[in-house]
Amino acid sequence: MNDTGGANEAAETGVLTTSQQWRGYLGRYDERYLKNVASDQELADLLEESELEVLEEEGRLERWLGGEPASEEAVVAAEERLGVRFPPSLRGFLLASDGWPRVSGWVDLVYPCGRISWMRDSDAGASLIPLYGEDADNDDFAQLFRRSVEVAGGEDVWLLDPTDVGPDGEWAAYLFTPKYGELDEFTSFSALFHDGYEDMD
Repeated sequence: MNDTGGANEAAETGVLTTSQQWRGYLGRYDERYLKNVASDQELADLLEESELEVLEEEGRLERWLGGEPASEEAVVAAEERLGVRFPPSLRGFLLASDGWPRVSGWVDLVYPCGRISWMRDSDAGASLIPLYGEDADNDDFAQLFRRSVEVAGGEDVWLLDPTDVGPDGEWAAYLFTPKYGELDEFTSFSALFHDGYEDMD
């Protein structure tokens, strides 16, 4: 497993744990995404012509492109379904935006409450766990996949490990890249999310 320096990133931004912190951060994430990552077609689909002009001229757009906040009841229902209590940074995120469709890199969607699942029960897990379980050299990967919660997916996958909890209540977080068989570790969901922000330079 590779350490991508998630601890340093978390130290720079702080672990985001409240919905208010996440709303402010996701607003900045939106701005950066629209300026540096979104294709012309995506911008045309997301924004009105007047908003496109503002973005081009001022480089700043006051518009929320995330989802509606999850209710506390919805977060608790997801926790009860999985039999865990989510770490503070994931809870804060969901209470700010129940899912996130625009992520830098090869993740299509940070899941809303209703789609968060054990990786062993997901489509990705159904293919990756048997594949990695065939080889004893990859057993660490297979074991992690079996015990982790999958919180985002696409070509790559985001995982949280509820058996590896820090003193702040945060779970170890992972970016898994199936194409290369690479697993990058972060100190929290917040640090993992911020890795995509840093990649948008």
